[in-house]
Amino acid sequence: MIWKNYITGFKNYLLLERSLSNNSVEAYVRDVEQFSRFVKNELNNLSPKKIEQSHIRLFIKHLFDLGVAETTQARLISGIRAFYKYLMVENEVDFNPAELIQMPRTTRKLPQVLSVEEIDRMVSCIDLSSPEGHRNKAIIEMLYGCGLRVSELTELKLSDIFFEEDFIRVIGKGNKQRIVPLGSVAKKNVQLYITHYRNHQIIQPGEEDIVFLNRRGKRLTRVMVFTIVKNLAQKAGIQKKVSPHTFRHSFATHLIEGGADLRAVQEMLGHESITTTEIYTHLDREFLRSAILQFHPHK
Repeated sequence: MIWKNYITGFKNYLLLERSLSNNSVEAYVRDVEQFSRFVKNELNNLSPKKIEQSHIRLFIKHLFDLGVAETTQARLISGIRAFYKYLMVENEVDFNPAELIQMPRTTRKLPQVLSVEEIDRMVSCIDLSSPEGHRNKAIIEMLYGCGLRVSELTELKLSDIFFEEDFIRVIGKGNKQRIVPLGSVAKKNVQLYITHYRNHQIIQPGEEDIVFLNRRGKRLTRVMVFTIVKNLAQKAGIQKKVSPHTFRHSFATHLIEGGADLRAVQEMLGHESITTTEIYTHLDREFLRSAILQFHPHK
């Protein structure tokens, strides 16, 4: 019960004081809950106040023995660290036992990227005669044309789209706002969807300002967007593992391949650190390398 009470307080702290998104908060809470279950089962249900660095090391060894991926281990350590930072803020503990725990070395995998031709194939598979056709086409063009996260797409508001100025206002992680240019293709398809489909729907109360709606006039869920993307990838015969986030990766990669400034791409993606955006320069190098291997006579 003690862990449960502290975790509830931690959740409220992340939501109210840190202003994190619901998805980020739930991820942090799940990680701390996993650690609390380990404490209950293996450490005689010690109070959070009595946890020491050695206990967290035992937890990491437990994860390693289970074959948990290094990236997951690092995420769990990060969650425990954040939990104890909260306890320090609340003066419940005097030190953070996870602070000096070394993160496992993780190899950063390059994200999956679609080619322009593959994206065009997916778009061509959309049935524009169906009631949801124009909506789904607008969704794909917004994901690819603006580099949106799926949660940013589902929460996008009509009042955040400035058609005359050709930009959208995006509310990203931590409720941080950013401005993203709205390209002509995305703009045209969103306008078509709003004019020919959305404006003729019965919209549920509270959803009047949400752009993308389901048949019942409510905002789309993340799962629904994943399903739309997955089904289109299958119809287009694409063998890659495609998700809404794949379009965000493709957006960034194609910009950098075209010569866009890294800082500009960072701004449009809403990355806090330039190092997060720099992964796309590695993708660009792979692109250049493959071009050399394919076309250079002395490859």
